[in-house]
Amino acid sequence: MNLVETSEAIRTGQVSLGIELGSTRIKAVLITADFNAVATGCHVWENRYEDGLWTYPLDEVWHGIQRSYAQIAADVQGKYHLPLTHISAVGVSAMMHGYLAFSAEDELLTPFRTWRNNTTGPAAEALTHLFRFNIPQRWSIAHLYQAILNRESHVPHIRFLTTLAGYVHWQLSGQKVLGIGDASGMFPIDEATGTYVDAFLERFNTLDSVQPYPWSIRDILPTVLRAGQPAGTVTEDGVRRLDPSGRLRAGSIMAPPEGDAGTGMVSTNSIRQRTGNISVGTSAFSMIVLDQPLNNVYRDIDVVTTPSGAPVAMVHSNNCSSDIDAWASVFKEFAERLGVHLDTGRLYDTLFLATARADRDGGGLVNYSYLSGENITQMSAGRPLFVRDPNRPFTLANFIQTHLYAAFAPLKMGMDILKAEERVEADVFVAQGGLLKTQGIGQQVLANALNTPVTVMTSTAGEGGAWGMALLAEYAKAERPTQDLADFLDREVFRNPDSVTLNPDPAGVAGYAEFMQRYRAGLPIESMAIQCL
Repeated sequence: MNLVETSEAIRTGQVSLGIELGSTRIKAVLITADFNAVATGCHVWENRYEDGLWTYPLDEVWHGIQRSYAQIAADVQGKYHLPLTHISAVGVSAMMHGYLAFSAEDELLTPFRTWRNNTTGPAAEALTHLFRFNIPQRWSIAHLYQAILNRESHVPHIRFLTTLAGYVHWQLSGQKVLGIGDASGMFPIDEATGTYVDAFLERFNTLDSVQPYPWSIRDILPTVLRAGQPAGTVTEDGVRRLDPSGRLRAGSIMAPPEGDAGTGMVSTNSIRQRTGNISVGTSAFSMIVLDQPLNNVYRDIDVVTTPSGAPVAMVHSNNCSSDIDAWASVFKEFAERLGVHLDTGRLYDTLFLATARADRDGGGLVNYSYLSGENITQMSAGRPLFVRDPNRPFTLANFIQTHLYAAFAPLKMGMDILKAEERVEADVFVAQGGLLKTQGIGQQVLANALNTPVTVMTSTAGEGGAWGMALLAEYAKAERPTQDLADFLDREVFRNPDSVTLNPDPAGVAGYAEFMQRYRAGLPIESMAIQCL
């Protein structure tokens, strides 16, 4: 759209808003009907480790959403000299999994427990055995059952259990619903029925430890919706939570709320069978849309769904970029002591581009970037750890290369299981996330690690999730009731994708394999650090 057409779309409310609450940023994107972003807003936040749990206070959720929306409204006013008063469709996404439990009076019963917590091991193991279906520690049902096993006092009072996206959607619309992709991180989904597996619900309800409670698991989970199904509208109360200024009108159509994995699939057009996408940020995860069921149950492979309900094999590692971010802040502090101010983009570009001089194997260095526990390597807690061979040169290039290698190492271990045991592969992976903003560096490391071509959508490499949710909001409009989501993305959104694909470099693949030998061999050191420190 040109300037005049965009201005008219804003004036008439023919715009859609996507909001995504990520681990380090709350991002909002406003798009027009041609799917281009016309305004963005962002709020940086951090999880807290309190009383042995990773959490975010809910007042910070709303502070971040309101700040991000206010930036969009100001951006629109500045660019187009128009107030933002009406939005046709709104969608909310957030980090998947976790635990938000509410009472009959809609009061939060215990602080939000995020996906990052590795405190549900006994529950996850027991439920995996009960269902003969992998239940990761992150999933909401694992958190609930662990609270039951721990005999936590809040459990009898639960009347609603949801995810972060489901909570925000409920507050905006009054609807206790969840997109099927996000719901698949709460409780296993039946592809045929498009809701929770009925037999598993029954097995859970009949557990001796569950039966004394006054609720049924069927009644406290959100209603499951596929992409495009009606999910309510923004209410008068909801619009005040989004825009306290009072300028925005209520009534926007709401898309089913989704998890960040679902918006990642949408923003990379990875919805069809044998397509795959990878998201690399605070955590890292890969998604491959399956063309047949897995033969076995793997503790490192989650089975979730696309936003339209197709089964997906997901490899999720709790840790990815956090340790790199911590070291980058140290380099930034050192530069400032020398009187040199580096903005974030230049800082990361300078560090990542230094890897051009790195040894292929990382120079004998090894790093464990575990800010929190890591399920794939069976680490119960986080102890960032760096070890080097004193007989090899210690250089900046090798130091940064090793941190990039380590960021993807748990993900590779999970992907190796899929490839070796199930012969499940994607024809190509489309990747997005903050580690890919420096052109070609993280992307090439990832291609070498997985020995697979990796494509990056260059216009959305660092912030595709909120845009993906805005696309789902567009898709939720009434004029698209029968079109398949994959067809909508192929035929309307990604007709001329702006992307770059890098193939694995044989020398880089060999170097990464050498690094992984050291990485696997040194895991007992990381385990001992957890015990001793």
